[in-house]
Order: sequence, then C-alpha cells, then structure tokens
Amino acid sequence: MKKLIMGAAFAGALLAQQAHAACTYPVAPGKFPDGSVATRDEMQAAKKTVVQYDADMNTYLVCIRSEYETSVAAQSDAKKKADLEKTHAQKEDAALAEVQDVVGRFNEQLKAWKAKNGAEKKTS
Repeated sequence: MKKLIMGAAFAGALLAQQAHAACTYPVAPGKFPDGSVATRDEMQAAKKTVVQYDADMNTYLVCIRSEYETSVAAQSDAKKKADLEKTHAQKEDAALAEVQDVVGRFNEQLKAWKAKNGAEKKTS
C-alpha cells in the first residue's frame, strides 16, 4: 500500500511538472518584410507567421489560465492565492501586450504594402 501511495504521489508530481512545462511561451516573429518593397508572397508569408504566432499565444494563454486555476484551487492561504492571481495577471498582460506589438508592426508594413500596390490587392 505504501508503494502504491508513493507511486501515485510521484505520478502526480510528474504530471504537474509536465503541465507546467506544457505552457511554452511562443517566440515572437522577428522583422517583417518592408511593405514598401515586399512582394505579395512575402507579405502572405508574414501574415501566416503572425496568424500562427497568434494561435500559439492563445494556446499559451489557455495553458497558463489552467495552471493558475489548478494552483488556486489547491491553495488555501488567501495571501498565496492573491500572489498567484497577481503573477497570472502579469503573465497574461505581458503576453497580450506582445501580441498587440507584433500585430501592430505587421499592420504597419501591410499598410505600406497596400499603399504601394493598391487596396484591391489583399494578402489573404
């Protein structure tokens, strides 16, 4: 019985570690093509990169929300719960700010590309 309990505790710790490791912060796209000289293909590739980054960031946000909820449910101390909430809010805010920055940088180049190529040529 003691071995069973130890095995279950070890498995629980391993699963908790894996859940934590599953929340991988996505790497933001680097420099986008210069919209004033970029080709349609370059802009479409950049758009795909932004869309994938956004999807990856949404996955990360769901993951950290789940981690947060699990941690809070397991915590009885109000101060520790408040600390967990503060940390989660900081992570979430930083992630959302980064997404806004990436999308903003892409949109600047898309606007320049559209000004050069005409609004009728969309990158979708």
